[in-house]
Amino acid sequence: MRRLLRRRQDAAKIAGEVAAAAAIAAPTAKPDSTAAAFFDVDNTMMRGASIYHFARGLAARGLFTPRDLLWFAVGQAVFRVRGNENPDHIKQARETALAFVAGQKASDIVSLGEEIYDEAMADRIWAGTRALAQAHLDAGQRVWLVTATPVELARVIAQRLGLTGALGTVAETVDGYYTGRLIGDLLHGPAKAEAIRALARHEGLDLARCSAYGDSANDLPMLSVVGHPHAINPDTELREHAREHGWEIRDFRTGRKATKIGLPIAATAGAVAGGVAAAIALRRHYRRSGPV
Repeated sequence: MRRLLRRRQDAAKIAGEVAAAAAIAAPTAKPDSTAAAFFDVDNTMMRGASIYHFARGLAARGLFTPRDLLWFAVGQAVFRVRGNENPDHIKQARETALAFVAGQKASDIVSLGEEIYDEAMADRIWAGTRALAQAHLDAGQRVWLVTATPVELARVIAQRLGLTGALGTVAETVDGYYTGRLIGDLLHGPAKAEAIRALARHEGLDLARCSAYGDSANDLPMLSVVGHPHAINPDTELREHAREHGWEIRDFRTGRKATKIGLPIAATAGAVAGGVAAAIALRRHYRRSGPV
């Protein structure tokens, strides 16, 4: 009886080890533990603003109205034409950027994020940028997304692309539900650089050996904190800065880029935040005053 039990235990152990071995992907290169790469998302890894595509998916599922989505888009367009970010809108964004998911269950939003990525975002990934990320992975380096997009959505994008993980804006949850408030600030501008520094301390990274990729002058803090900065689909200010400092420039855009190089294709964090804020403010107005 004991012999039979021992054989069963041995068999279970072997089965467990085999299953674990099958789940671990064979490394493509010797791990490089002190170097990593950091990629912005909007217009760097993906065409357009990821949170806008996410909002479209939520609107299609009835989480807020088409009218809200319209004003969301109008807000993006206005800020994109202005080409700058109003500090008042950034301040407002801290309070309202994620209000459209207030009261929603966090796990449900993650599941919706996976669906919406497959439906509306997968085809918008820049193949050239994806290849750059893969090159770092093939060299044994870890790769993180760094974005003002909610971290739950950023993680979905990272997982779908086979990347290490993501740094994103963190929303407050209570008992598994979003409150509509942020924890801290939007992960934007200097906050991206601080997040990279904090991660580097935790992971033992040598920032001088790390790389970063961004499309906007708002990414300069992130790009400047690493030893190997790259401008991807850059706006005018970033392009000029990159040229002055000898940074590598890659542009994967076609068509409009020749004449619209100074007009960012993707909304900046301020554009997204402003658009969300406008949508929410108007939604509240309509609810108080009734349909027009």
